[in-house]
Amino acid sequence: MLSLRSVNQFYGQQHILWDVDLDLPAGSCTGVIGRPGMGKTTLVNCIMGHLPVNSGSMVWQEEHGQPQDLLGLPVEKRAVLGIGYVPQTRPLFSQLSVEENLQVALLAGVEAARHPAIPPMVYDLFPALWSLRHTRSGELPISQQQQVALARALVLMPKLLILDEPTGGMSPWLEEEMGNLIHRLNHEFGMTILLLEQQPSFIRRVADYFLLLHRGRNVAHGRVAQLDDSMIDTWLTV
Repeated sequence: MLSLRSVNQFYGQQHILWDVDLDLPAGSCTGVIGRPGMGKTTLVNCIMGHLPVNSGSMVWQEEHGQPQDLLGLPVEKRAVLGIGYVPQTRPLFSQLSVEENLQVALLAGVEAARHPAIPPMVYDLFPALWSLRHTRSGELPISQQQQVALARALVLMPKLLILDEPTGGMSPWLEEEMGNLIHRLNHEFGMTILLLEQQPSFIRRVADYFLLLHRGRNVAHGRVAQLDDSMIDTWLTV
């Protein structure tokens, strides 16, 4: 579905990403893991088009479709292509209701006319939001604001969903719920998931593949069963 080859990115003279390769097979869940400041969010910002790529390639190809150069598309076209993104900060329009936040996301898609209403699966996944749909999002507790942010990314039914640190600041119970949700999106709805995380245990639980970033380099990658304790001790232990 998405293939990155030899991606390099600079902030001024500072080299942030070094020849990063990444493959996201359709229907898979891939975890990008690394300590803070190792390039995870920069990588996603490059995929989304928020940051320029200095060299390398990003190719999007759906089953039976023609390959497309992702680097040639502006940010809004990448969303329409089928890429949904929930950033770590989970920004919402705090003065708008839950439903208004979701409607704004619908309008972001050129093909929004195909989705005249919020897809039923959104309220199926987040049933608590139905009774809160007329409540201002800024009045909700953090856990429900996170649900709104996730729901907003899902209203356009993305083919690839990118989640940046989805368990950040969560209690163990909420972390368990997040894992269940990711598993359901991946297995029941067939979404391809790219997950940025610091916790190896969470990656091991929900992902099929992993990529380990250290100072902007992919120092290890493979099936998640290969993410062993020695690798974690070497690259992730502070």
